[in-house]
Amino acid sequence: MRVNVLQHTPNEGPGAIASWCHDHGHEMYVYHPYQFGKLPSATETDMLVILGGPMSPNDDLAWIKAERVLITQLLATDTPMFGACYGAQQIAMVLGSKIGKAPHKEVGWAPVYLKSHVISNLPEQMLAMHWHEEMFEIPQGAHLLYSSDLVTNQGFVFGNHVIGLQFHFEPLADNVREMVVNDGDYALSNNALKQTPAEILAQAVPAENKTIMYQLLDFISKK
Repeated sequence: MRVNVLQHTPNEGPGAIASWCHDHGHEMYVYHPYQFGKLPSATETDMLVILGGPMSPNDDLAWIKAERVLITQLLATDTPMFGACYGAQQIAMVLGSKIGKAPHKEVGWAPVYLKSHVISNLPEQMLAMHWHEEMFEIPQGAHLLYSSDLVTNQGFVFGNHVIGLQFHFEPLADNVREMVVNDGDYALSNNALKQTPAEILAQAVPAENKTIMYQLLDFISKK
């Protein structure tokens, strides 16, 4: 299977998603549309992963709009898709939802709580990385999958092949360090979680986050 990954900033890579691809024998191709303006075609995409980034789906940029054209095409063919943070917002917008400021900016580690059992064997509570101040509405026809203490709309599952998460299960330890050393200042202003870059780094990545990331990708990729 060809897994096409859209990466939107150098310090937010696929992390455990890459590990999942390698462990399952899939070919992973990483695109950087914000820099090179290139996207895969729908016909060469067996799964699409849309990662996070500092931009907003509301930004008036040609490559952001082009991503939504690709998402629309893949929804029409029921192609598996996973979106993290900005990526989830892009999928939600294509599904008719509005994207706007969240009630609280969340940067750092905080629990998320399972709100739907449409995917079996997921824990009721997980510690996840948050790095956002915008959020999506839950698309019509989708299930609310996760909430946090401060933001209700933290995740959704649409049909059997689409998942969007406002937070991050995909970062491994190296990814967290890369996020913090490059963009740690983002945590220092109006952060409702009140965590400093040093405090974010001090928290070990829960081992179960990689397991859950695998479960979610297994769910959307099953026939």
